[in-house]
Amino acid sequence: MNEKLKEFQGLKLQHEKKVKMGGIFAIIGLILTVLLISYGPYGIIIVIPSLIYMGIGFSGFRKLSYRFKTEVLAKVIVSFVEDGTFEPNAGLSQSQVYGTEFIKHADRFHTEDYLSGKMEGVSFVSSDVKLEERHVEHTKNGTREYYETYFLGRIFIFEFNKDFDGYLQVLEHGRPQSRRKFEKVKLESVDFNKKFKTYSTNELSAFYVLTPHLMEALMDFEKNNKGSISFSFIDSKVYIGINNFKDTFTLKMFKVLDETAFEEFQRELNVIKEIVVELKLNNDIFKKE
Repeated sequence: MNEKLKEFQGLKLQHEKKVKMGGIFAIIGLILTVLLISYGPYGIIIVIPSLIYMGIGFSGFRKLSYRFKTEVLAKVIVSFVEDGTFEPNAGLSQSQVYGTEFIKHADRFHTEDYLSGKMEGVSFVSSDVKLEERHVEHTKNGTREYYETYFLGRIFIFEFNKDFDGYLQVLEHGRPQSRRKFEKVKLESVDFNKKFKTYSTNELSAFYVLTPHLMEALMDFEKNNKGSISFSFIDSKVYIGINNFKDTFTLKMFKVLDETAFEEFQRELNVIKEIVVELKLNNDIFKKE
C-alpha cells in the first residue's frame, strides 16, 4: 500500500472509531434511561455527548472523503482520462440528466462527482446522480411525508460520431419519459428482446443502428455492470444510465482502504473505456455523410 493510502486509512480509522464509540455509549445511555428508571438522569447525560461525539465522527469522515477525492482520485482520473476534469462538488445539470429522456423528473435532485474528458478520442461527461420521489402516506395518526430513491447511479453522455435519424432508446426497465411518438420495436435477437425493451420513432433507423455487433456489445456491457442499464440515442449523442444504487467514488465507512479498494475505484473508471470500445464510439464508419 502506498504512503498516501496508509495516511488516509489511518485518518479514516480515527473517524470510524469516534462513530463506533459514540454509538456504543449512546445505546448504553438509552438502556439506562428506558430500562433502569432510577438511572434515567445519568442515561440522558451519557446519550447527549455520545451523539455529539458520533456526529463529529461522521462530519470528519465526510470531509476526509472529499479530501480523498481531490488529493488521490483526481490525480488517478487525470492520468487515466485524456483532458480529464474531476469536480467532486459539481455534477450534470437537470437539463442534461432529463435530456436522457429515460429518467422521470424528481422531487429531489442531487448530482456530484462530475467527470469529463476524452477516452480514445471520444468526448464524454458524467456524474453520479441521486433522484428521489416524494410520497405522502395518510394514517390514523396523521399524514407522513417521505422520499423514496428511484435512481442512484451514474449518467454518461458520449459523442457517438453519428447523427441519428429519429430517436432510439434501449431500456432494461421502464419506458421512455418523453412525449415523442415512440413505438416498441422487436429485433431479430430473441435474447436481446428478452433483456431489453427497444423504443424508436423510426423503426428502420432502429434496425440500422442496432446491428448484431452493437446488440452483442450492449448485452456484454449489461452483463459486466450491475444494476439497471438504459441507453438513449439522441441527435449525435448516446446517453447511458447505470442505476446500481451506488455512489461511485465515495469512501465507504468501516471498509478497509487498501490496494484492493483502490482497484475498485479503477474498475469504475474502466467502465468508461468499456463503453467506448464495446460500442465503438470512436469508429468513424458510423458517421453519417
